[in-house]
Amino acid sequence: MPDPDKPSFRLNRRQALSLVAVTAAGGALMSQRAFAQEAGASADTAGLLPGADVCVITPEVTEGPYYFDPALDRRDITEGRPGVKTQVRLQVVDAQCKPLSGARVDIWHADATGVYSGYANQTGGVDTTGETFMRGTQMTDANGVAEFTTVYPGWYRGRTTHIHFKVFLDETNILTGQLFFPDALSEFIYKNVAPYSDRTEERDTINTNDNIAAQATRASFAYVKELADAYLVAMIIGVDPSATSSNLGDAGGAGGPPPGGPPPDGGNGGPPATGSSRGSLVPGVEAGN
Repeated sequence: MPDPDKPSFRLNRRQALSLVAVTAAGGALMSQRAFAQEAGASADTAGLLPGADVCVITPEVTEGPYYFDPALDRRDITEGRPGVKTQVRLQVVDAQCKPLSGARVDIWHADATGVYSGYANQTGGVDTTGETFMRGTQMTDANGVAEFTTVYPGWYRGRTTHIHFKVFLDETNILTGQLFFPDALSEFIYKNVAPYSDRTEERDTINTNDNIAAQATRASFAYVKELADAYLVAMIIGVDPSATSSNLGDAGGAGGPPPGGPPPDGGNGGPPATGSSRGSLVPGVEAGN
């Protein structure tokens, strides 16, 4: 395991981003259309980056803990809670990379302290019943894009850093997935930025030993860019418009009762792939170096 007291491990924010640039882009390269939106220009889907692995169906994974629909159509989902400002940009496309407008996108995630809104009996007995922070809905625009303002998600035991999402094309076509982050950047934020750094326990799970991240494949790893006052976190979500979801549940209701104790994603993810041993935080660099 890397020693945070070693000088070689003291990364500043820009160094962390430079180390993970390939990883961040490798799983979800943004199309020319998405990059053009960021710059305020225009482009068509014929201009995809060479070899971009985006015209594929995004793997569906467990819904995880604590989903419910708060019926909040909003872009800013923070409700004033602290954390590193993060813009989440999701572009919904079909297998031919055609943007899908009018799709409903829900996201939810833990706050900077690793707590979800809306549920009791979380880690340490935390009760957030009646609260709705870090939850919201947006409809995709003409370019298939839904965007949210949030904070960088915190961590909890048994899971790597992630954001949950659902894409609703209609009442029978719902894709449930999770979005993942570069570990080196997460580690820097958790070690150096309050309130993340106020926690004294060591996180036990990163991308390399999280079973759900493995199931989601590299297609679910986000592109990350440092802006002047926030991080831009972007991912293309490929969906099959002709599909019928096998586990529809209730799009307007709860996603099932929460698990007791620390959120283990409902027990559906299983234990970390390599037990409690963490792997490398930086691709190509062995743990402990």
